[in-house]
Amino acid sequence: MSYFVQEPLFLPILILITAIFIDILIGDPAWLYRYVPHPVVIIGKAIEISEHRMNNPKNSRITGILLGTLLSIGIIALAIAVGLILSRTLGQVSHGWIIESILASSLIAYRGLGTAVHNVATALSQNMDEGRKAISHLVGRDPESLDEAGISRAAIESMAENFSDGVVAPVFWFALFGLPGLCAYKAINTLDSMIGHKNERFEAFGKFAARLDDFVNLIPARLAGFFYVFAGIFIHKASAIRAFRVMIRDAGKHKSPNAGWQEAAVAGALGFALAGPRKYPGYVVDDPWMGDGGRNNLTAADIKLALKLYIGAGFWMVFPLGVCMGILLF
Repeated sequence: MSYFVQEPLFLPILILITAIFIDILIGDPAWLYRYVPHPVVIIGKAIEISEHRMNNPKNSRITGILLGTLLSIGIIALAIAVGLILSRTLGQVSHGWIIESILASSLIAYRGLGTAVHNVATALSQNMDEGRKAISHLVGRDPESLDEAGISRAAIESMAENFSDGVVAPVFWFALFGLPGLCAYKAINTLDSMIGHKNERFEAFGKFAARLDDFVNLIPARLAGFFYVFAGIFIHKASAIRAFRVMIRDAGKHKSPNAGWQEAAVAGALGFALAGPRKYPGYVVDDPWMGDGGRNNLTAADIKLALKLYIGAGFWMVFPLGVCMGILLF
């Protein structure tokens, strides 16, 4: 342990790289979370209980915004406090960095996202009903309205977008602020997913959470886009140059200030047409297409090709961390 005291910058990078590889090898073991609640489930339960008590439909819009802001700040502060306590406590324990790596890995979703997308490709290869059932676990679209191409695009778009908030952003905020930063990010992201909706119930109450989530994902989303661009260098049938050109041109077409960077990069890299009109239960989103006039009649084989790009993007995410560790070590 004395070595790490002498090299304080080395340990956080070691913890982060170890956490990433634990997630790659193990992911979120289902058997464990049958007995122990996942950290995100705990955060979600706290948000749910607090929201039911604080979000009164009779409140004025200003009151709703203020109460939603207070709830968000309280949840985030609690997450930071837990992260600080765990990090400092484990820092006093021999080999506590291993436990911290395991805890951090539970908040990184690289393997889980890849597995979920692969499951869609496998199910779709069997028949349409299985494909619709699998995609329903991944996106909020109306699965009955999706044909093979729609299921394939939905899986690839989910893979592209969630690579940022499920993988790159947690790694980014851990790299900057350690476990407290990672816990804070997951609290913000969970708040957005639960109350950051533009509907009558949450438009005011979740406004702060939604805006904050957009802000903390600004840099990670763009990094994720560039990781997909770099992945196109070594993936057969992919083009890094086209990925970069389409990303710069089409990223701003997305309704989200962040998600367009990854989706446009993937569309450009693989010659696909992504986004476009999408049907959700009760409404239709009429977004423009992203891509260079490419194919939109995608299949399960195209999902598997996109997963190769996903693996390549993961490599480029880890590569600079490995370089930094090598510099500090040697």
